[in-house]
Amino acid sequence: MTRTHYRKPRFAAAAGRNTMAKAVSAAVFASAISTPAFSQTLEEVIVTATKRSESVQDVPLAITALSGEFMEDVNLTDVKDLVTYTPGVTGNSQDSFIDAISIRGIRTQDFGVGLDPSSAFFKNDLYEGRNGSAVTSLYDLDRAEVLRGPQGFLFGRNSIGGAFSVHTRRAEIDSSDGFVNLDLGERERAAVDAAINVPVGDNFAMRFAGMYTQEDGFVENNFPSDDLIEHENKAIRWSTTYENDRLGVYTMVEYEEREQSGSVYRAVTEGEVWETLEAALGPINVRGSDEEVDVDRSGGDNDDSEILTLGLRVDYDFDFATLTSNTGYKDHDYYYNEDYDGTPLNLETYRQDQEGDYFQQELRLTSNSEGPLSWYAGASYYKEDLETAYRFAGEEDFFCQYYGYYYNSGMTFSGCEDLYAYYGSEFTPSANGLLEETATIKGKYEGWGAYLNLAYFLTENLQIEGGLRWTDDEKEFTTYVPNPESELGAYWAFGYSTAEPLTAKESWDDVTPRFIIKYTPSDTALLYASYTAGYKSGGFGTFSLADNADGDIALGKTDLTTADGHLPDPVNPEEVDSFEVGYKDTFLDGSMNFDVVAFYYDYTDFQVTVGTDSGATLIENAGEVEAWGVESSLTAGIGDYLTAYATIGYFDSEATKLEDVCGLEDPLGCEGTHLFWAPEWSGSFVLHGAFPMGSGAITGAFELTFESERGGGWEELDETMIDSYEEMSVRVGWESDNNWFVEAYVENITDEFTWDGMNNLGGKEPHAFFGPRRPRTAGVRLGMAWD
Repeated sequence: MTRTHYRKPRFAAAAGRNTMAKAVSAAVFASAISTPAFSQTLEEVIVTATKRSESVQDVPLAITALSGEFMEDVNLTDVKDLVTYTPGVTGNSQDSFIDAISIRGIRTQDFGVGLDPSSAFFKNDLYEGRNGSAVTSLYDLDRAEVLRGPQGFLFGRNSIGGAFSVHTRRAEIDSSDGFVNLDLGERERAAVDAAINVPVGDNFAMRFAGMYTQEDGFVENNFPSDDLIEHENKAIRWSTTYENDRLGVYTMVEYEEREQSGSVYRAVTEGEVWETLEAALGPINVRGSDEEVDVDRSGGDNDDSEILTLGLRVDYDFDFATLTSNTGYKDHDYYYNEDYDGTPLNLETYRQDQEGDYFQQELRLTSNSEGPLSWYAGASYYKEDLETAYRFAGEEDFFCQYYGYYYNSGMTFSGCEDLYAYYGSEFTPSANGLLEETATIKGKYEGWGAYLNLAYFLTENLQIEGGLRWTDDEKEFTTYVPNPESELGAYWAFGYSTAEPLTAKESWDDVTPRFIIKYTPSDTALLYASYTAGYKSGGFGTFSLADNADGDIALGKTDLTTADGHLPDPVNPEEVDSFEVGYKDTFLDGSMNFDVVAFYYDYTDFQVTVGTDSGATLIENAGEVEAWGVESSLTAGIGDYLTAYATIGYFDSEATKLEDVCGLEDPLGCEGTHLFWAPEWSGSFVLHGAFPMGSGAITGAFELTFESERGGGWEELDETMIDSYEEMSVRVGWESDNNWFVEAYVENITDEFTWDGMNNLGGKEPHAFFGPRRPRTAGVRLGMAWD
């Protein structure tokens, strides 16, 4: 049966598939709900995360799969929103940065471009990249698969935490289907997405899809400005399919423009850091409630990107095996501005102006045999070129006030002229009164990978599986930090300046194994245990230089050249040993799926951000983490008209060897800290109903997501803790037998408030919360479709 995009009436036996049925699936932790009208039997769902098409119930991995219909129904708008219905995964934020995304507590601890993300994003098995390029909109999708735990073996690209894998809808040769959907809501929200499939002969078809969405800001800024966190995004995609008996060729061309607010911060106006800042600068009035902000945005307010993606996949069936070639190219331009300090003062603004391109090629051979042995093997290559211009800026007088106080035993100064006079010197302010520190960073990265996986049935019910992946990365990194046009010099954001571009080249390689034991005691049950070695290659600290051969540090030096021996600062790889045991089964004649997985990992040499007294940022391999947890789900058809999906995840961790990152007076005071960005509990619940009436059905849905408290930093500060949070949404609508629908919704119906995250900072940058969540939002959706 050809699957169409529109939501067929869920009660009709002729519909074949319930929309919710196609919506939610997960191995280990969630399975698809499939509800032909009155039978309430769960449907087998096919995923491709393991390099071959398999039922999600047969895959011995922690994987959550969401269909395109489900993502549309619950209004997921970009790839980071997949976090919402994937317990064990947290850190969604409303910008184009992915450094806050945490999978089982593993996240990227660097906002620069010298290291790779710990959570890898893929579209049609092609790597999506890093901050500014990885975040794209969700529209006209077939499914999304989110895999938890180290996924470098399956996906490569150093995906040590896990992987987000999105699959767009392919063109279908025998279909002329299409759809148009419209969403109108509060704050001038307007969104439209559409697609049409065009068959061209017996072997070729094209598909055109596009989207546009806009919404005014919802965060009240007490500094004169419009409300913040608005967006206007648009995208278009052209896909083609060619198929004959043995050959399949699939292409995709996609272009997206995104214009959004940069991250929005509110300073934490209590605690020792804030008290010290006010002692140096005088009282600072951060206006508004704790749910509002007061930021000057003098450096701009941008999170803008232009992203072009090209993809070509070729499959050829040789009978004994299928050869797959996957080729991709991505080009992006990214421009970002934010007020980093979260106050109405211009203490620090941050800018990132980035451009880059990425090429990748994978060849894979997958066995087609029906015997006890199955296998796949492959090789991959990538090349990435990046150039990023950074700017850190703040008012000179604030630097002088704070650091005059800091270095002179609590003395206060009115500004730079006062401080310089104290030292017997004169001070001439810059033309705009700002200390502007800039840098141009260039990265040329290249890597190879090769892998082999073997699986063998020892008996009819017992299978063992093992694989090896070799990874090799080579990175050339260049930094140029000119002297700022301020008498304060280059001692703050970077801590140094260079007279010329400084370049270093390093390479890293590793071999990582994976082993799985899989046992099926019955036709529906699956038990498995696995060990996976995770690896993320080394890189460079974006904002720091290495010590020279004499052991001298670069901080405090200016006009450095290659001859001085201070080159870009290399960072060693991260490693993790991960263990899982899982069980899943189907009960009640196929109407209920239950899944549970327990995991443990040992994570070493993780790459973390380390601050300095001057404000310069370093990246070091500091710390070791032991973590464990349990994730479970229950999926069921309830009676003839209701379907339910419930998930819950528990996570605990203990971090040690944190002396370099601990901000307490006792550097050992942070030992044993929980990974503060990852909540102990998280989960979700969806209840959907479709009640037949006349020529259609009345539909309704209730959605709940929750997280327990998090934050506090390594120091576990009370003032930067984020309280537990629950969000509920309701939807009521009508679905016609004639392929149109209308729906009213209220998202975040109780108007709950929380923050996306927090930063424990220091110096003249106070601790801050960032990303106020979207408030209660009402709207209406309507759409139509055709076969």
